[in-house]
Amino acid sequence: MSIAAQAQGGGSFTPLLLIVLLFGVMYFMMIRPQQKRRREAQQMQSALGPGDQVVTIGGLHATVVEVADDVVTVEISPGVNARFARPAIAKIVKQEAVPADDVVADDEPETTTDPVAEPGATTPIESPVVETRKSKD
Repeated sequence: MSIAAQAQGGGSFTPLLLIVLLFGVMYFMMIRPQQKRRREAQQMQSALGPGDQVVTIGGLHATVVEVADDVVTVEISPGVNARFARPAIAKIVKQEAVPADDVVADDEPETTTDPVAEPGATTPIESPVVETRKSKD
C-alpha cells in the first residue's frame, strides 16, 4: 500500500518546470527586446545636438537648433522654431554632403544638373511613410 500512496501523492516537477519555462520564454521574447529598444532610444535622444536633422513621432521633419535638459528646440522652416520634449524625437536623420565625384560611377552616364535647383541644394529626404489607402479609381 505504501508504493501506491507514493505513486499518486508524489510531487511532480512538470507543472513547475512548465511555469518556469514560460517565464523564461516571455523574458527573452518580450521583456528583453523592449528594454533594448528603450535603451537605444535614450542613447539617441541624449546624442541630439544642434544641426541634426530629426523626425518627430508625429512625422515632422526639422533641424535641431538648441538642446536643453528635457526640451529640444527645432527649426521647422526658416524662422519658425518649435519646442519638443526629448522623447518626442523618433529618429535622427543625418544628411551629409556627398562629393560629386563619388555620385557618378564610371559606367553610368552623367546626368545634367537641374537649372532651377540652387547650387549646393541636396535631394529631399525620402519619407518613411508608405501609402496604404486604396485609391478610388
